[in-house]
Amino acid sequence: MSLSLIADRVGVSIGGRVLLADVSLRVGPGEVVALVGPNGAGKSTLLKVLAGDLAPNVGRVLLDERPLSAFRPRELALRRAVLPQQTVIQFAFTAREIVTMGRGPRRGHDDEVVVARTLAQTESLPIAERHYPSLSGGEQARVSLARVLAQEAPLLLLDEPTSALDPRHQQMVTDLARDVAASGGAVVVILHDLNLAASAADRIVLLHEGRVVADGAPWATLTETLLSDVFACPIAVTAHPLRDCPLILPLLRSVAAEAQY
Repeated sequence: MSLSLIADRVGVSIGGRVLLADVSLRVGPGEVVALVGPNGAGKSTLLKVLAGDLAPNVGRVLLDERPLSAFRPRELALRRAVLPQQTVIQFAFTAREIVTMGRGPRRGHDDEVVVARTLAQTESLPIAERHYPSLSGGEQARVSLARVLAQEAPLLLLDEPTSALDPRHQQMVTDLARDVAASGGAVVVILHDLNLAASAADRIVLLHEGRVVADGAPWATLTETLLSDVFACPIAVTAHPLRDCPLILPLLRSVAAEAQY
């Protein structure tokens, strides 16, 4: 599958405040790329720029070597699917109806099959006939993810898809992301759980104050010095006992002080 997403020296300023500065990023098929960083680092802004929902003040974003602005809305929806940080729906649509909305760009005879499959993938079949506003935060998150999967776009852009989920369903999300990458697609996902990012992502893009301060494999980017500096708290990094990835451990300042002696 031909898939290429490139952000070239992107900058975003709103109301005189710089949200992104000189950000460059490349994503190709088979990759899961995690955007991490402290609150206000620019992660959600970058994802909106990559999705084409926010035009940068400077720089450009190319999808399959074409500027995002050159795509018609339906054409863009066939190439990328976006899960925003919050999905607010007040109307009494059922979960199944919400997921069916994801079929908009690809309406066809197999809609019911795809909807059923994505509901099953996100463990949402038991709640399929319930009204979306009546669902818990975690249930809504799973239904929203099912809607994104039902779009069948090769590129997924996910903003904190695990924030409302328990550990089992967090792992479900990262497994689904890996499945998309394994099929030749790509996933860019914002994660606050650094250990989840370390275990699931091929690459980590660490943002701080609107800039990319590291971009590479988990072992290269998630270092004690860099993380402690960016997050402004002492962080220890060791080897995960079961996986070939870092294990990140935020420390109490008192523990960190004792470790220096």
